[in-house]
Amino acid sequence: MGSPVPTFYLYGEPHRAVDAGFLHVEALDDRSRPSEWTIRSHSHAELSHLFLIQTGGGTMTADGRTLHLVAPALLVVPARVVHGFVWSSESSGWVATLAQSEVDIVLRGDPELSPLFDHARIVPLDTADADTASEQFGTLQRELGWILPGRRASMRCALETLLVLAVRRSLVACAAATPVGRQAALIARFRQRVEDRFRRREPMSSHAAALGVSESALRAACAAIAGMAPAAMLDQRALQEARRALLYSNLSVAEIGWALGFADAAYFSRFFARHTGQAASAYRNAAGRGEPQSAVYR
Repeated sequence: MGSPVPTFYLYGEPHRAVDAGFLHVEALDDRSRPSEWTIRSHSHAELSHLFLIQTGGGTMTADGRTLHLVAPALLVVPARVVHGFVWSSESSGWVATLAQSEVDIVLRGDPELSPLFDHARIVPLDTADADTASEQFGTLQRELGWILPGRRASMRCALETLLVLAVRRSLVACAAATPVGRQAALIARFRQRVEDRFRRREPMSSHAAALGVSESALRAACAAIAGMAPAAMLDQRALQEARRALLYSNLSVAEIGWALGFADAAYFSRFFARHTGQAASAYRNAAGRGEPQSAVYR
């Protein structure tokens, strides 16, 4: 990715062809504040854009469509698409402008990325993805300011990481737009909540409320995607942890139950026996592990 020729076209200004390896990175604020956060419609025959919107949002017009966006998000604007923006004044992020010839090199190396450039698109991100994208834009900016060995490879690696992130998140967004996709996304969030909080033995109403859905919607999603009730998913995770503790810790059966949120040791024992068909102590003994004489916390 080399330096630009003396002039290149931007926002419809007079231009000559850009250098084959042209890449430019700047802050969204630097690009948009001088024009009062409004970029009039324009197109580039040989330049594509990648935007990272970290805060704020606004609207993008692209080939006659008006798309509303909120941060965090990646925007992909292929060459030749007529596009414009109206940003909210608190918006922040990055803009990368690169020669279409550079995009073509990347796409020849991995054709699975090609659908990204079929049309302009907004790719919603979660916080972790936005952090990853910000790191890659930061790498591009740093490398553009340095002249060190491996500079070109580093920039292409950062660019490819951004495109991979965009294409994967696009697939997730498309799936979430369908009823099955929305249920799958809900179950993914529920599984993460189960992982984080299964020791608390919270009522299902608390989980549903935290996920922003009704209990009936959560039950329907679990049945459709996981093939079991949400309570069964919670119990399954608790049993997995109970088995591990019985086999690999010196905690007593009662202490394992307390650690898993069962205030009553007898209730935990009944819970374990009901789901496994044997008492917790029998499960431990079958593995050659007897109940310890004195419990040791680890």
